[in-house]
Amino acid sequence: MSDDLNFMSATKLAKLFAKRKASPVEVAKACLAQIERHDQSVNAMSLVDRKTTLKQAVKSEYRWQKGEELGPLDGVPVLIKGLLLTKGWPTLRGSKTVDFKQKWNQDAPSVARLREAGAVFMGLTTTPEFGWKGVTDSPLTGITRNPWDLTKTPGGSSGGSSAGLAAGYAPLALGTDGGGSIRIPASFTGTFGLKPSFGRVPAYPLSPFGSVAHIGPMTRNVTDAAVMMNAIAQPDGRDWTSLPFDKADYTANLVKGVKGMTFGYSPTLGYVTVDPEVDRLVKTAIKTLRDLGAKVVRIDPGFADPAEMFRVLWWNGARAALGGLPPEKLALLEPALADVVEQSRLITVEQLNEANRLRGALGSQMRQFMERYDALLTPMMPGVAFAAGMLQPNDPDNHGKWVNWTPFSYPFNLTQQPAASVPCGFTKAGLPVGLQVVGRMFDDKRVLRICAAYEQATGFANKHPIL
Repeated sequence: MSDDLNFMSATKLAKLFAKRKASPVEVAKACLAQIERHDQSVNAMSLVDRKTTLKQAVKSEYRWQKGEELGPLDGVPVLIKGLLLTKGWPTLRGSKTVDFKQKWNQDAPSVARLREAGAVFMGLTTTPEFGWKGVTDSPLTGITRNPWDLTKTPGGSSGGSSAGLAAGYAPLALGTDGGGSIRIPASFTGTFGLKPSFGRVPAYPLSPFGSVAHIGPMTRNVTDAAVMMNAIAQPDGRDWTSLPFDKADYTANLVKGVKGMTFGYSPTLGYVTVDPEVDRLVKTAIKTLRDLGAKVVRIDPGFADPAEMFRVLWWNGARAALGGLPPEKLALLEPALADVVEQSRLITVEQLNEANRLRGALGSQMRQFMERYDALLTPMMPGVAFAAGMLQPNDPDNHGKWVNWTPFSYPFNLTQQPAASVPCGFTKAGLPVGLQVVGRMFDDKRVLRICAAYEQATGFANKHPIL
């Protein structure tokens, strides 16, 4: 059994712990062994601390033996994205500009809640510098690769988390999503990722990229994400932007299906060119949801591509985070990010105000649009994973603006709606494809329920590559 422990779901592991058929220490060792075997080629981990991991696992095993377990996540391995503060571990954010020699004595809220739940921390995952782009490579940690094809990117910026899930390093991971950074890598690696409603999962410190930035669960199936949400959506007073705690149980009614629901389906949002294989797989997913009893209406939400609006806001966030660095530290940045910082200095107050005005109009439009639908369905990505080390597809010089190639993701950061990527198949080349489910604002539970119904009707959950 131990050979498979690292690929087991969190919910199954908890059942095994309860029956004394597996122990948290066994599982932690299996996951650490998988990291040791494969991370030289995958490069999903920026920090592994075997001693701390096993110490946490031993404490969890003792609690299970005494019948004093802390809940369904006690002893379950989790990967933490290297942007999130983790007590005792340097959160270097993929950058050579962050000083290693400082006190690392705080947990971010989501990390704190997982620690309180008894989860076993496997380490920190790789991220591009400050999570600035939709792929995962950095001057600090190098190139992270997709376990389904090591020549391809796992996406980003939570690419280390998604690659680690796909490679069997842990069943759970934390991700952040400011323009698609949970959903892009979930789509590219055949895993599940939820960007909750903004403020649903508290954050601290708040992202310099502002109120487009969300924190959420990344897993190999929907149920595990729901269990994880029960922990990380709990309140934390450090985040003054967080939503009031609603005491929701995200596992309740998870498997009630979609019969009677009405979905809008937009294959292109009215302006996106989609790869034919992706289009075919998403259309098959739409048919599956119809067969499950949902009504699906083909409709575009009616907005123009908000890329320029998003770029102004995102670039302004880069200026807030990095514009004050001294020249010697600016020189340490990835050249493409340094260029973004320079471009950001040209943004005027008038441009920023106009971007925020347009964002408000988009948010209002989508609130009204969603009154007619339980969810909006789209492809998650217009294509599949491309060459690792590239900023975007078909751009060997890496001069492009990364938002151009991920047009289905950032609109719903602007609107702050919950959105998820759920696996919906593989191309002929064996690369994963994701279906995006966008929910009404604050309706995170319904997004999970829709994804769970689709997952249950298909065979794409918990798939993993042969490494």
